Amino acid sequence: SPLPAKGIPPKMRHLTTLLIWLLGFSAGGAAQPALAEATGAPDVLVLGDSQLTFGSGVAFVALPRPSLGSMVDAETNYWMPVDQYIGGIEHAILHLLYARFFHKLMRDEGMAVTDEPFTRLLSQGMVLAETFFRPHADGRKDYFFPTDVTIERDAKGRTVAATLKADGQPVTVGGIETMSKSKNNGVDPTDLIGKYGADTARLFTMFTAPPEQTLEWSDAGAEGAYRFLKRLWEMGNRPEFQMPAAQRRGYVENFEWSTLTPEQRKLRGDIHGLLEQANRDFDKYQFNTVVAAGMKMVNTLAQLAPAQGGEVQQPGNTAVLFEAVDILVRLLSPVVPHITHALWPRVGLGTSATVIDAPWPRADARALVRDVIDMGVQVNGKLRGRVNVPANATQEEVQTIALADENVVRHMDGKPIRKVIVVPGKLVNIVI
Repeated sequence: SPLPAKGIPPKMRHLTTLLIWLLGFSAGGAAQPALAEATGAPDVLVLGDSQLTFGSGVAFVALPRPSLGSMVDAETNYWMPVDQYIGGIEHAILHLLYARFFHKLMRDEGMAVTDEPFTRLLSQGMVLAETFFRPHADGRKDYFFPTDVTIERDAKGRTVAATLKADGQPVTVGGIETMSKSKNNGVDPTDLIGKYGADTARLFTMFTAPPEQTLEWSDAGAEGAYRFLKRLWEMGNRPEFQMPAAQRRGYVENFEWSTLTPEQRKLRGDIHGLLEQANRDFDKYQFNTVVAAGMKMVNTLAQLAPAQGGEVQQPGNTAVLFEAVDILVRLLSPVVPHITHALWPRVGLGTSATVIDAPWPRADARALVRDVIDMGVQVNGKLRGRVNVPANATQEEVQTIALADENVVRHMDGKPIRKVIVVPGKLVNIVI
């Protein structure tokens, strides 16, 4: 790609000079005119892909450097090493390899103070999508974009045939392969954004799979992400949020949480439990389970009947709702920044004007203390019911509650009990 040799902003000239300095030995001397441009001479240098990849292996070191005084300086050593490196697995033998090579060279020459250039590595997975092509007699294949093909699917949604829209003739269905320009099976984000918005694209890609695993693209999955965002929007536009922000904030700050009913206390505990788990998952870059926690929050809050005309009819419900939706919007703001930014003035409890400036939500340890525990009940290893038991219940009391559950009794069918296994706080297994 062409590298302009004039009009380079002064703050970027050190980066340009460093890149050309690295490429000079591989550019057959053609780099010299462009190198001179750093001091004012006009020229253009065209760099090949291999030269760009090679040069980028050290260019990141120059980014924090404010001047051309040296390749590295105290400013560089302040910012290095980079906190997080994210790249595809192919970078292990491309940019990552070059970057570590150059960094260790600079370390050996006394130019770098750290042993490694990066603190953490995340090798992102590949995105997969269907391919469609027509073969030639010589083995070549002409690949077609999915948008140029009419796809026929069976009752289970599997592709069984496809025809090219341009001529109505069949094309070969090549199956699921890694998205690439050569196979024309990439999805144009502008089409998706135009139909559903950028937040839908972000939510779908983060929810479908952990970042280090492969992701199979699905239009149906994108539609599901869009439906969830509609539910999130509706949640933030419930009648209760007609209350002015300052009044809502005072309502929650002055609410006495000890007055919650057992059901309200459990619901609030569920929200804070999900938040605590989501925060751990954020630290591990498990964004799919962070989104799942947000979805569970919406499902949990749906249990609260909306107030009529914005009037507070059940103070406990309203307090739990105000606190929970504020948490939900802050939690999802890195994933879906646009819709959360729009919702924040309506649902936020803090004094920050925008959600990006709001403090990160943390679980309330008091809300995590459970009075009642939800436990699954199995009969011969199969889940047959769920029961709520007091948190301080003895093993005998847990057994009594489990054995009295109507659905469990029906599946026992009057057969004698051989053994009852209680896993504290989790489940009861009845062996008959």
